Amino acid sequence: MEFSAAEAEEGSRSGGRREEQQETDRSSLSALPRTPPPRHSLLWRGKDHLLQHVRPSTLAEVELLLLTFCTGLQDAISFPDYHCFASNQTGNTIFLAVAIIVPKLNGDTFFTANIAVALGLFLAGGYLTGQLSHVVGPRLRIWLILCNFVQTLLVFAAAAIKRHTGIQATGPLSLLVISLLAFASGSQVVQSRSLRMTEISTAMATAAWVDLVIDPHLMAVRQKNRPRNRRLAFMVSLFAGTLLGAAIYRMVGSDVAIFVSGGGKAVVTGMYFLNGAEERSNKEEDDDKVAV
Repeated sequence: MEFSAAEAEEGSRSGGRREEQQETDRSSLSALPRTPPPRHSLLWRGKDHLLQHVRPSTLAEVELLLLTFCTGLQDAISFPDYHCFASNQTGNTIFLAVAIIVPKLNGDTFFTANIAVALGLFLAGGYLTGQLSHVVGPRLRIWLILCNFVQTLLVFAAAAIKRHTGIQATGPLSLLVISLLAFASGSQVVQSRSLRMTEISTAMATAAWVDLVIDPHLMAVRQKNRPRNRRLAFMVSLFAGTLLGAAIYRMVGSDVAIFVSGGGKAVVTGMYFLNGAEERSNKEEDDDKVAV
């Protein structure tokens, strides 16, 4: 019996040592650095593509002009339906000032609540997008895609609510539609600044008109004038979008115009995958190697 007890004790000690050794081996394995995916792998290339900074280019101009066209569609229905603008905050600012001094015009010429909500949510969308852009990088591809994707969802949501409610100039649901469109518009305008193409603001036309007519090379034909060309294209896109929006509003309904606008923004979301990237410095490439 004594011999058996000694054997059992020795076996227990051996088993404990084996368990400790196995635990040590597992800890050593977990402490080893994980091998990153090779740079030529699909996963690596996809990640690297999304983390690139988009380069201002002709394709970026086309994207901003398409967004401008979508803005025209939205404002073409927002004013006749809600007596305010979803994107043009110059008009809303003037109306709001008039409403403060001449409140009796509320409900006749405009609706003060609609104007205040449109202006406030537009500024909120611009503020949130702009401030976050300073943190993540204003031209980071995945950031531009995400922003435009969220804007697209907001516009489609506004279109769905509009189809459900019909034409209601006031009320909670009308304010919700205005809020969605205005917030998306405020976020959208930031993109022209992010892409360094302030000539294509995608919304406000007053500054573009002034900058166009005071251009010292306005009539130049042989001399290349990219800013002038951008402003002209911006004005044409905004006007064309407004014309189409008014036609859809008259023949089909305002909800269809908003759906078309959302479709255009969805196209731009996909186009951001195709933009060329800014050239990276050698220092940035070395930093990536160290991080890996």
